[in-house]
Amino acid sequence: MLTEDIVEGRTHCSAGLAFGWRRSVQFLTFSTFSTFSLVTFIHTLQNRWSAHNTLLCVGLDPDPARLPAAIKGQPDAIFAFCRAIVDATADLVCAFKPQIAYFAAARAEAQLERLIDHIHTHHPGIPVILDAKRGDIGSTAEQYAQEAFMRYNADAVTVNPYLGTDSIEPYLKYAERGVIILCRTSNPGGSDLQFMAVDGQPLYQHVAQMATERWNGNGNCALVVGATFPNEIAAVRRIVGDMPLLVPGIGAQGGDVQATVAAGKTSAGGLMINSSRAILYASTGEDFAECARRVALETRDSINQFR
Repeated sequence: MLTEDIVEGRTHCSAGLAFGWRRSVQFLTFSTFSTFSLVTFIHTLQNRWSAHNTLLCVGLDPDPARLPAAIKGQPDAIFAFCRAIVDATADLVCAFKPQIAYFAAARAEAQLERLIDHIHTHHPGIPVILDAKRGDIGSTAEQYAQEAFMRYNADAVTVNPYLGTDSIEPYLKYAERGVIILCRTSNPGGSDLQFMAVDGQPLYQHVAQMATERWNGNGNCALVVGATFPNEIAAVRRIVGDMPLLVPGIGAQGGDVQATVAAGKTSAGGLMINSSRAILYASTGEDFAECARRVALETRDSINQFR
């Protein structure tokens, strides 16, 4: 008999055999919906904002060349490094955001799977955002969505909307998972396209409008808006209302925390303010996890003073 247990943002399905954790909505029966209310990415994120008083997202971008000497060279060095960072900072974050390229380039996809499982098992209730920035035609997007949500068991994934609605829809079908859409990115070259005028309005604002008017039917959309452009954060916030914003660009990229919070905060929180390198590489010694916690704590408190 199919059973579902909703615990700290996870759906467990079993029918004699284990179907695994966090199965997608599209794999559940109708009776599931009449009995249970799924804990979604958005609900889990909102709980971290309120109950844990944090808007900090820690990015997990493990560069093998920058790993501490005590770990470098170990067979599972990337997993060991990221696990130590996660365990040291878990109580300070609203989300973790592993960047898939760092794992894939090092042939460490299995370590990424272990890491996400570790977060879900040992730090339940903290959403994991797979930073993949996928963008492809519908049939291929379906496979990428399965990769993110079924293989890696991520709670949310970043996607690129350049190919339009049919490239986003396969992710949106996973109604309990988050779909975080690139809108106004923090890199210098983002303005090459994102600031182009379309019908008298910058292209990134059209993306924001489509996200709120066409793509958010399941209430599972969020947007990426860089901290290096606080005026654009404010413009996007006016368009999308309370939709969550993932905001990279503080820390090593130099985004202004006060301006970022002022431009994007909502009464509930509204922001996932990401810092990666400044926290990950706070030390190259054996105290790397302790130093990462110190910087994460300082960053969280710096953000909170402007909430």
